[in-house]
Amino acid sequence: MAPRGLLLLALAFPLASLRAAAQAPLKPSKDQEATEAWFRAGPAPKIVVELDDAACEALRTEPRKYVIGRLRENDRAVFEGVGIKLKGSAGSFREFDETPSLSVRVNRLDDEQVFHGLRRLVLNKSVQDGAYLRELLGSELFRAAGIVSPRVAHARVWINKRDMGVYVLKEGYDRTLLKRGFEKSWGNLYDGGFCQDIDAELERDEGKGPGDRKDLTALLEACREPDLVKRWGRVEELVDIKAFLTYMAMELMLGHWDGYCLNRNNYRVYFDPATGKAYFLPHGMDQVLQDAEASILENPSAILADAVMKNPAWRAEYRKRVGELLPLFNADRLKKRVDEMAKKLAPVLEAWDKEQARAHEGEVASLKSIIEARERSLKEQKAQPDPRPLVFSPGVPVRVARWRKASECEDATLTAEKEKGVDLLRIACGRSGRCIAAFRRSVLLAAGHYRFQALVRTRDVVELEGEEWQGAGLRISGSGRENKLLGSADFARVDFEFEVTEEARDVELIVELRCSKGEMAVRADSLVLTKLK
Repeated sequence: MAPRGLLLLALAFPLASLRAAAQAPLKPSKDQEATEAWFRAGPAPKIVVELDDAACEALRTEPRKYVIGRLRENDRAVFEGVGIKLKGSAGSFREFDETPSLSVRVNRLDDEQVFHGLRRLVLNKSVQDGAYLRELLGSELFRAAGIVSPRVAHARVWINKRDMGVYVLKEGYDRTLLKRGFEKSWGNLYDGGFCQDIDAELERDEGKGPGDRKDLTALLEACREPDLVKRWGRVEELVDIKAFLTYMAMELMLGHWDGYCLNRNNYRVYFDPATGKAYFLPHGMDQVLQDAEASILENPSAILADAVMKNPAWRAEYRKRVGELLPLFNADRLKKRVDEMAKKLAPVLEAWDKEQARAHEGEVASLKSIIEARERSLKEQKAQPDPRPLVFSPGVPVRVARWRKASECEDATLTAEKEKGVDLLRIACGRSGRCIAAFRRSVLLAAGHYRFQALVRTRDVVELEGEEWQGAGLRISGSGRENKLLGSADFARVDFEFEVTEEARDVELIVELRCSKGEMAVRADSLVLTKLK
């Protein structure tokens, strides 16, 4: 059973064949119709967030806690008693006196107060998307595929008298959103948090279901059932497999590297009381459609995604679903949609900052170029066979490339750069004094004993209190490590050995830094994997 109640999009996507997987939509209420019409109009309202001095100071010292303020729309509508806090994770968080993104609870003090039908909304500065369009485009594509996803618009934002410029305005995750997709909206809705999988103590945002996370625990235990046949049976009892295969296909087809399947990040999980099953919802899509060649064939490493893709029948169904969803990525249609959105946004940008408006034209052109290349790549990958395990000659190292960034802190720096002609992967601790960051790469390996190694340099690396593993080092996902480099040292070899006991398994290699100060650098050409005799 798939989620219901998705309102038709104002997109020219060929939805008929895709809708076959979903039930007939619920009839929207008049309030829902009004909200949908407001988002379709894309009015880019003027929004002023008004905060007194005490609230401003509170957001400087404790940015993740709500303060009470006022929201003013177009100098007319005023919303009193609104909850405001700062949002953002690694790479996107900005301090209050910079250009912060904001979470807004319109109904913080009055549960009946709504902003165009919304009780919660997000004002995102979109610091990782200069086109300001990826979140909107990604959300529309998910909804076109039958997955519940927030509606998105734009706004011109002020904080008191500070002109903050153009923001992405996004619907928040709450019962208002759930009512659009599910007959029963009182189930538990969990926030995936920052780089957390379903084995973490996820925060419950909404719901009258069990308060002890029994639903999440049952799902985790099903995914970790040792007997594969029993595992798949238990998972199917708890997850709408068709819906999850669609969700996974859309994440990978969009190149959503910072989503659930690839980075255990930016997602919500809803346990539907009507079906007793879990549904995953997308979030944080401001970095989709950045890598035209992003793989759709590598097995994702997140707990549920890994459990599902290990089932041959489900993997075959996933491949089929990719083909069914491919029409959504028609480049001509998507570029037309991008042009429509950019045309609406252009005068808002021009009124704010003429240089930003000119720069935006280049960002839009770049996005359209990526869309063209992405359609070609998806068609090519669809025709390719499933990946096979890496082939090794015993004792001969194989270089591992195409590393992706992952961080559990907000200000660590991860870069790929050259130094005297040598390619380096570099991780540096930020001002917060807490760095847990890594470069990761998944590889498919046959049964055997392996050595993962690299040449690593450290500068002033200091231990991070409370962490089991310290300093710079190598490991694989799901394991600990004994290797560590602290202090300062020139390039030294670091090894990590491990065993693959299954016939074939996806293994996530990790190059990480856990410290309170310092930085590490790794020679890219030294990152190798060897199958030992």
